[in-house]
Amino acid sequence: MNNEAVSPPDYRHDTVLPLPMEVTADAWAVDAACSGNPGRMEYQGIDLATGYRVFHFGPVHGTNNIGEFLAIVHALALMEKTGVRKTIYSDSRNAIIWIQKGRCKTTLEHTPQTEQLHQIIARAETWLRTHAFRVPIIKWETSQWGEIPADFGRK
Repeated sequence: MNNEAVSPPDYRHDTVLPLPMEVTADAWAVDAACSGNPGRMEYQGIDLATGYRVFHFGPVHGTNNIGEFLAIVHALALMEKTGVRKTIYSDSRNAIIWIQKGRCKTTLEHTPQTEQLHQIIARAETWLRTHAFRVPIIKWETSQWGEIPADFGRK
């Protein structure tokens, strides 16, 4: 997504995006992209009502699953900080499970190249342990709804 104005679809009056009717527009969608595994990883969050990018992080050396996990934590922390309460959509079943367990179950090797990312993961896990702020986190059903609006479009 970009920050250009988009015309709303005829069938929805709560969003500028062509969202399926089952998807609430009062939500953020998050996604990660990674070139290689591990490789250059980044993630972002998109507001589903406006189509605007709410946050972006990276690229750093990591994995897609780590990016998906961190994107959800980033969304939760930003919502708490700004007083926003919205549903979060993620297309990563692993990341949603990791959030529920409060732990990023990655096997990414600790190296000088990954040290900064491992510190960010530890900070995210600490945030999950020390903050009760929660909103619905819903699995984006790509097979039914198409690519998540936060997708980087690099497939």
